[in-house]
Amino acid sequence: MDINKKLVFVVNVDWFFISHRLPIAVKAISNGYEVHLICKDTGKCKELVELGINVHDCPFTRNGSKLFSEINSLLKLKRLIKKINPDIVHAVTIKPVLYTGLVLHLVKKKPKFVAAISGLGYVFTAENFKAKLTKSLVSILYRVAFHHKDKLVIFQNMTDQSILKSVTNFSESESVLIKGSGADLQTYNYTKEPDVDVIKIVMACRLLKEKGVYEYVEAAKIVREKYKNVDFLLAGSPDDNPNSISQIELDAWNRDGIITTLGHCNNIPKIFSESHIITMPSYYGEGVPKVLIEAAACGRPIITTDNPGCRDSIIPDVSGILVPIKDAISLAKAIILLIENNDLRVSMGEQGRQYAEQEFDVKAVVQKHMMIYSQLLL
Repeated sequence: MDINKKLVFVVNVDWFFISHRLPIAVKAISNGYEVHLICKDTGKCKELVELGINVHDCPFTRNGSKLFSEINSLLKLKRLIKKINPDIVHAVTIKPVLYTGLVLHLVKKKPKFVAAISGLGYVFTAENFKAKLTKSLVSILYRVAFHHKDKLVIFQNMTDQSILKSVTNFSESESVLIKGSGADLQTYNYTKEPDVDVIKIVMACRLLKEKGVYEYVEAAKIVREKYKNVDFLLAGSPDDNPNSISQIELDAWNRDGIITTLGHCNNIPKIFSESHIITMPSYYGEGVPKVLIEAAACGRPIITTDNPGCRDSIIPDVSGILVPIKDAISLAKAIILLIENNDLRVSMGEQGRQYAEQEFDVKAVVQKHMMIYSQLLL
């Protein structure tokens, strides 16, 4: 038990914390930690307060395009950390990790720093001039943010670990690999695929073009030329990111019968249980996509890209199929392969469930975090 120790999570928004880190916070409270959360309040904080989490609103923006807003976020974060005076600060995703690492240089009593890298975004993979310029700046920020004595960096895949190690030169003992944020294997439980005439393919994600939404739509067009008894479902809604798919595009695809748009969904386990194939042809800088972990837990075959993080969510050709990034034709061929081979589809789903039990159980992920906190406090 770590009685009276203060643990602070720093994340962009409250809903992300609920979907990706809440079980860790709940377990920490039961272990005696005083848990705080610094995030942007989008209306979900009340339920977190009811669970015993001390929530502090901080105006993180999603795109970082306004300098004044970013400076305001940094100053607010600094004030909150000084006020709380935590023993451990656990920052999650790019902006909270960078901002927390920078702010910790400005406080006298420095807490232990846990930096969770759940994907590096587009910066380290894009090849255009703007991305390369941004990469140079972000690399400098990472070096400064990670320049702390008592830190541990959590990675979800070895590619990200290798990239940031080359950028910041942290030691092996200062990093650990945890493959994703886990899935509740009771909520995302295994069910047999539905015995119906219509094959359902599902893509569920944040609707950014880098997630492969356009490739999914193009693949749907190709597959529909050969098969009519197939439904392509897309779960998710547009957001304020400049690379977001627009509502106009979604309405057009839906109107033309190419895909069925579901909007924001709170019933993903049910949607997956009623499906046959899950896909996410992302070329974004993923960690290990939570939605693919959940698909594996539900016993569904996965088609995803040979992209860092995505490829870590499956056993290639055993629990799913890898296709090249930005390749709608290869994606369509993989979908057709699984449409035409019922036994392969079922087998891959069963193997995916076993893989999830071995690698992605949220209980094991939570326990690993408790061990990290305890070891840092020794």
